[in-house]
Amino acid sequence: MSRVREESIIQVVRCFEDPDVHHVSGHVDPVRDIEVINTELMLSDLEQVTKRRERLGKDIKRGDKAAAAEDAVLAKIEPALNAGKPALTVELTPEERALSGPLFLLSDKPTIFACNVKESDLATADANPAVQQVRAYVGTHLACEAVVISAQIESDLVDLSPEDAADFLRELGVEESGIGSLIRSTYHLLGLRTYFTAGEKEVRAWTIHAGDTAPKAAGVIHSDFERGFIKAETVAYEDLVRCGSVAVAREKGLYRMEGKEYVVADGDVLLFKFNV
Repeated sequence: MSRVREESIIQVVRCFEDPDVHHVSGHVDPVRDIEVINTELMLSDLEQVTKRRERLGKDIKRGDKAAAAEDAVLAKIEPALNAGKPALTVELTPEERALSGPLFLLSDKPTIFACNVKESDLATADANPAVQQVRAYVGTHLACEAVVISAQIESDLVDLSPEDAADFLRELGVEESGIGSLIRSTYHLLGLRTYFTAGEKEVRAWTIHAGDTAPKAAGVIHSDFERGFIKAETVAYEDLVRCGSVAVAREKGLYRMEGKEYVVADGDVLLFKFNV
């Protein structure tokens, strides 16, 4: 079975004032906090790059072409880190970025900023000045996305049933928890999508990359499914819920057959036909 593996960083940024909750710097300033953390990440990366280039230099003198290729990539990243820019902002080809991959540079990972607000501010978070500052800063300087969460609300939801949790959120004036929004944003950031398989005993969600074709998606379940792929029967999740059954969806022309070139859409419900 193949598995999707991606990595990102989520920075939780305090966006609320509360005299009972001490801030290490004495007052709340989300942009300052972001800059402090990012500086620490970039300094760590810079140290790694510098040490690695020193080691590569010895191999380059011996005529090692692989070492020279890696060093050329790091030579692009090092000045950016010195200038206070994350490694992710350096324009590299996929091949070049693969050469820097083994260093696992922290500032080279895609990042989402989670604006942590008070429980009473979640429904009106768009008007929160601190949230506005974070969104403007990360969008302009880091080309990243910011979402809103309330750690207090998430803590309260843990002990509630799904039904009670939904009622609690409605009372607060919001449709879903911040974690739900954070999960969707993280999937978007990593270029991931979800499709479903459904049977009499269970319904399962499977994670794939955006742009994956039906055979590739089938391979996430089992390599035999991809190797012997014949076709996929599919219907959009929203259409299936609205119709209430596959039979009704089929009658309305919403349940269809797709071949090897079909690009799986987020939320597709799929039944694979294969032969091995």
